[in-house]
Amino acid sequence: MKIIERYITRELLVPFTVVMGILAALYASFSSASFLSGAVTESLGVSAMLKLVLLRTLIALEVLMPIALYVAIIMGLGRMHRDQEISVLRSAGVSDNRIIYAMLIVAIPVGMVSGVLSIFVRPWAYEESYILNAQAEAELNMDRFQAGRFYGGEKSGRVVYIQTKDSIGKQMKDLFHYVHKKDSSEIIIAKEVRQQEPAPGERPQIHLLDGSIYRLMHSEARDTVVQFEKLVYFIDSGNVLDYKRKAASTVALQKSDKPRDIAEFQWRLSRPISTVLLALIAVPFSRSSPRQGRGDRIYYVAALVFAIYYILSGLAQTWVEQGTVGSVPGVWWLYVLMFLAALSLLSPDSWRKLSLRR
Repeated sequence: MKIIERYITRELLVPFTVVMGILAALYASFSSASFLSGAVTESLGVSAMLKLVLLRTLIALEVLMPIALYVAIIMGLGRMHRDQEISVLRSAGVSDNRIIYAMLIVAIPVGMVSGVLSIFVRPWAYEESYILNAQAEAELNMDRFQAGRFYGGEKSGRVVYIQTKDSIGKQMKDLFHYVHKKDSSEIIIAKEVRQQEPAPGERPQIHLLDGSIYRLMHSEARDTVVQFEKLVYFIDSGNVLDYKRKAASTVALQKSDKPRDIAEFQWRLSRPISTVLLALIAVPFSRSSPRQGRGDRIYYVAALVFAIYYILSGLAQTWVEQGTVGSVPGVWWLYVLMFLAALSLLSPDSWRKLSLRR
């Protein structure tokens, strides 16, 4: 790599790293606040919540990286324009194509990383997050309960309370368990609870001793009461999940002919393409005249262009999911438009027009 390319790539990598760090930190902060407000910490614990935040941030990186690169190119090349470094480079015989080439040295690896995150890391992260969520919703998973507190789940309609719990968490006393079902409500009261260590290949078990089951019917049917000396609950460890599209492997999505699977598959493949195309579109918006300072108007236009892209990308995926658009052209029509827009904006005539407007 020649000295000019090294200099330009450095001027792009520095703002990219800073913007990427800020965006990732902001996203992780908002995710943490969301989990805390949803009482996820009480359900799973702090370590599990931090793992969920990390997984969500990994999933978001495929979207945050193109944004950070788009902003970094406008900031980095914009500074070089304002300080007349680009003018000096041109006077020394450095063409606009060489500047674009130096930008692509950064954009293509970033696009490849975004593609790896989307194709491989995204399904893994979703699967892990689904497992954690399943564990949070698991019936009577005593590992996550503390004594003297009520625990509930909106989705399951379940409320659990334990009066006392030993230091190792395997024996508990005075259990109250309520679950709301479609046609009835069920209350279980037990004086003692023991969590059994499962044998290899078995599901975890919870033994309820000396209790009662109250089944309250919502219809005219009779309510029932059942006394028991011992009741065994088998709980789901969260390792078995229903098919979830976002957690499915990319190979599995490729073989599917369902519109939603096709949309998810094409979304994953499009990440590196969209990253590079956004970088190309950002180059013209970085042009700034030294006499006009920052050129705020062009930055507003750049923000508007990105907003339009973001809306259209969601719309393209939705159309494929709903079957409005088939697998061909699928979501690819958007990237054809972006490629044409990039060619138009990078043409010499467009560059001169942008300069004249300033």
